[in-house]
Amino acid sequence: MYEALVDEAYNHGIRVEERELGKIQGLYGENIIWINKNLDTDAEKTSIFAEEMGHHFTSHGNITNLSVLKNRKQEHIARRWAVKKLIPLNKLVDAYKNFCISKHEIAEYLNVTEHFLDMGISYYREIYGTSVRVDQHSVLHFNPLYVEEMEG
Repeated sequence: MYEALVDEAYNHGIRVEERELGKIQGLYGENIIWINKNLDTDAEKTSIFAEEMGHHFTSHGNITNLSVLKNRKQEHIARRWAVKKLIPLNKLVDAYKNFCISKHEIAEYLNVTEHFLDMGISYYREIYGTSVRVDQHSVLHFNPLYVEEMEG
């Protein structure tokens, strides 16, 4: 998934650089995404990269000072973009249908971190409440996370 996101970024004219960034996991600015090359897993890279792509599509200006409310809002919007990109509702249903039950299994199936999955579930719970009908045959419940198969 990480490589697919990198390809997509290039297709949108975004340069991608992996380099040592100390404690910073990723940054975006002026059509460049920097990813910390010391991230341990593909899931970490994918989760961080998607959020930085979210900044490309949703943020404006320098928002590094998160003590400023409008910057925190832009950070939140970029994270929501990343959640919709990496874990759309139908992919959560697919994970369940592929026998992924635990948070770890679902995150692994989606190639995201468990933290990112938690963030996504919280986001969807804010929007839909405790459940949402995803398609003709599936209702996704968020607390606990499971899929209810519907007839017809």
